[in-house]
Amino acid sequence: MNILAIGDLVGDAGLKKLGQEIKKIKEENEIDFTIVNGENVADGMGIIKKQFDEIINIGTDVVTMGNHTWGKKDIFTFIDDPKIIRPANYPSGVCGKGYNIYTCKDKKIAVINLIGRTDMNVLTENPFQIAKKILKSVKEKGADIIIVDFHAEATAEKIAMSYHLDGEATIVYGTHTHVQTADEKITEKGTGYITDIGMTGPKESVIGMNIEASLKRFVTTLPEKYRVATGETMLNGCVFQIDDTTNKVTSIKRIQM
Repeated sequence: MNILAIGDLVGDAGLKKLGQEIKKIKEENEIDFTIVNGENVADGMGIIKKQFDEIINIGTDVVTMGNHTWGKKDIFTFIDDPKIIRPANYPSGVCGKGYNIYTCKDKKIAVINLIGRTDMNVLTENPFQIAKKILKSVKEKGADIIIVDFHAEATAEKIAMSYHLDGEATIVYGTHTHVQTADEKITEKGTGYITDIGMTGPKESVIGMNIEASLKRFVTTLPEKYRVATGETMLNGCVFQIDDTTNKVTSIKRIQM
């Protein structure tokens, strides 16, 4: 089983890049199941129905979200679609699902979306406690493979989560910082981990945003509306190879295009 995880799509440029490259990536890596983080695809903040449909139609199995889940009101028209999940540690009663179980090649694949609490400015429940509760639930439902997209700012928080779920989750990977890290590893217990899988969007940018607008905010501390950058785009992600007998990760391949 080969799992493809694509890092945060930023703007229409990121979506276009995904559309151009996904078929080739899937063919070259014999991909069986694909996850895309889509929380920045609508002008850098949120997602709309048209974009969600396009992401799914070009070959994605599930879209994960993050701190900009509610960035566009249109999401309330499709948040209950089984192919989109938002952070599971949002307060109880919030619409949408924080995880789901999908079937692929006779395997039950649980995908869980969590959001960090360090420097995220989002009021959420404790992701470490919620993660354990969800893992217990999906295991009781017969999940063979468990994948966690941990949308978090702090490297330490992501690394801590990898140890917290070591040997219980099949894959734990980070999103949100938009910079791909080079610390991919497989633990002795067989969990595949990387701190951040990166970004799919404008290459010459400040994590996807217009350079001039971003610099003005940092240099002057004055408010300036972020704008998605233009120009050449890049695609970041990871391929996780999983042994069909043990359901453990056997290799991790970073993708940079």
